[in-house]
Amino acid sequence: MTIATAGTEERTRLPLADEYCTPLLREPITASQAADLARILKALADPVRLQLVSIVAVHENGEACVCELTGPVGLSQPTISHHLKILVDAGIFTRDKRGVWAYYALVPSALDALSAVLSGTPAGPPPSTRVGQ
Repeated sequence: MTIATAGTEERTRLPLADEYCTPLLREPITASQAADLARILKALADPVRLQLVSIVAVHENGEACVCELTGPVGLSQPTISHHLKILVDAGIFTRDKRGVWAYYALVPSALDALSAVLSGTPAGPPPSTRVGQ
């Protein structure tokens, strides 16, 4: 599933990031959910990508230009862009192109949803207890 946001390219939505998801430790996940989760975990299972997530998350305004990420990580811009593309494709970052530069921001619910799936804690209230329903 994809979603588009004003000013950002269309991106892949983080699998299992629904308001209420089935936690991994509460009941078995489906083969499709396992494949989606594995893709996200693979995206994060790289020291450079974990470092990029941390840098962007604490960066001013919660976003960083690709040009600001090469120095702290010590890799070339094309290599950083490759890692950032993997994080965008996994639904962990959004990408906003401004002129010749791309700016990356952490999807607000991305890590919360992943944490909820792994910890056995729902990411939100069950559908029957949502406010306004």
